[in-house]
Amino acid sequence: MAISLIFIFGLLGNITTGLVYLSPVKTFWHIVQRRSTEEFESFPYISKLLNAYFWVWYGVVKPNSVLVATVNGFGVVLEIIFLIIFLLFASTRRMRAKTGILVGILDVVFPGVAVLVTQLTFDRDVQIEVSGFLSLCFSMVAYASPLSAMKTVVMTKSVEYMPFLLSFILFVNGAVWTVYAVLTKDLFIGIPNGSGFVLGTAQLVLYAIYWKPNKSSSISKETTNDLEDVLQHHQPLITSNS
Repeated sequence: MAISLIFIFGLLGNITTGLVYLSPVKTFWHIVQRRSTEEFESFPYISKLLNAYFWVWYGVVKPNSVLVATVNGFGVVLEIIFLIIFLLFASTRRMRAKTGILVGILDVVFPGVAVLVTQLTFDRDVQIEVSGFLSLCFSMVAYASPLSAMKTVVMTKSVEYMPFLLSFILFVNGAVWTVYAVLTKDLFIGIPNGSGFVLGTAQLVLYAIYWKPNKSSSISKETTNDLEDVLQHHQPLITSNS
C-alpha cells in the first residue's frame, strides 16, 4: 500500500511539475513570433535549468527516485529549448552575450564540475547528500519570486500581479510533493516543497483578502514576465520536489 501511494503521489507530482515547466511556452511563442526577446530576462530560465540538473542528478543517484528524475529531465529539455530560442532572438548583442556567458558558467561549468568531482571522489551516500543539498538550496532561492509577489499584493492591495491559477498550482504542487516526501522520508524534497505549500496557502489567503473584480482583462507584458518569475519558484518547488 505504501509503495502504491508513493507511486501515485510521485506521478501526480510529475503532472503538476510538468505543467509548471510548460508555463513559459506562451511567452516563448510570443518571442518567436516577434523574433525578439524584447524586455524579457533570461536569468529565470538559466536558474531553472540549473535547478533541474541537480534534481535529475539526485533522482539518478538516490535509489527508487526515478519519478524525481523523469519530470526534471523533461524540464531540462524544455529549459534548453527555451534558452536556445532566447539566444537566437535576443533583442541586443549585449543580452545575447550576457545570456551565453551565464549559461556557460551556471548551466555547463558549475554543474559539470560539481557532478564530476562528487562522482569521482565520494561514495554513493555522500553523492546523495551533496546532490540533495544542492537541489534543496537552489529550490529555496527560487522562493524569492513568490515572496516578492506577496509583498506587492499587500502593498498595492491588489492581486493583479499574483493570479489565482499560479497560486493554486504552487499550493497543489507543494502539497503533492510534501506528501511524497513524508511517505519516502525525504527531507531534501520535503523542506522546499513544504515551504512551497506554506507559501501557496499564504498566497491563496491573500488572494481571498485582496481579490476584486477586474475592470480590465488586459495584462501588460511586464506583468506576464513577473508572473513567470513566480513560476520559476514553483519550478523550484517543482523542481525541488521533482
